[in-house]
Amino acid sequence: MTKRRLPAVAALALVSALALSACAGEPTATGTSPADSTEGYYPVTVTDLAGNEVTIESADSVAITDNRFFQVAADWDLPVTVAPRDLMSPNNPLAADETILNTGTHGEPDFEQVVAADPDLIINGYRYLSHADGMKEAAPDAAFVDMTGDTLSADEYVVQSLTLMGEVFNKQDEAKALVDDFHASLTAAKDAYDPATTVMGLITAGGEINYSNPTDGRGASIFFDLVGLTPALDAEGSEGHTGDSVSLEALAEAEADVLMVLDRDAAVGEGEVTPALDLINGSAALAGVPAVADGAIYVFPADYYLTEDVFAYKAVLDGLTGVLQAR
Repeated sequence: MTKRRLPAVAALALVSALALSACAGEPTATGTSPADSTEGYYPVTVTDLAGNEVTIESADSVAITDNRFFQVAADWDLPVTVAPRDLMSPNNPLAADETILNTGTHGEPDFEQVVAADPDLIINGYRYLSHADGMKEAAPDAAFVDMTGDTLSADEYVVQSLTLMGEVFNKQDEAKALVDDFHASLTAAKDAYDPATTVMGLITAGGEINYSNPTDGRGASIFFDLVGLTPALDAEGSEGHTGDSVSLEALAEAEADVLMVLDRDAAVGEGEVTPALDLINGSAALAGVPAVADGAIYVFPADYYLTEDVFAYKAVLDGLTGVLQAR
């Protein structure tokens, strides 16, 4: 099977050890490193996901811009001094921590906050990928670790990125535990899945039901690759964050056995929004689709669009397993 790649930017990123959603449950302990501090650990040299050799002299003040590691930073109690808190899940305690200077979203980053924080380490990637130069200019003396990894499959990215984070922060045991938990959830999903079961990815945005293609569509496509899901519809599409406009009639004709739905409005919708499940169950055009008739619909955690991290991936895999086992 052809590997599907993780897109490099947010027009892309895998529910769960944090309170990502009602589906995900509570955070779980991920193990402990031999020592509780990093005293004597630095300097350390690592190879980042862009292939750069980076020497980290210290990590007493950390700038982190890649949302896939915000929860890791909270769970590992990393000394984060500056970050785009506007991109954090409201479930993450760092989001409300005003001691962390806020660079804002990737639309218009406030690099002056980085200058003020004067970090000695930058963990950069994903939505801030295009702002790498700005981050480096704002903190020229900081070690810069690139977490992009856009040529890696989803499974490879989880393993390599978490392993790298463990090396950077002397949290190797914690990183391994997260990888092991992720692989356990992945194995369970594969065991529960029958390739004869067809699956379709959808995105609800702006009150509309849109298609998420299985190759590189936002949300579900990662899991087509991870689990080996059989697409109900394999039409071309984009990496767009709101999905592709395909008629409801065409979606219905695919007769998907299972629907995997990313509710973008749940994360970033403004005003009163209609939940994804209500939109789908309320659609007359989709009423005869086997997944709708059988209730085989999995809706991603409400903050998945913001997190897209290992915890989110695990929660989705666990939720999908539950749907498959209930069929």
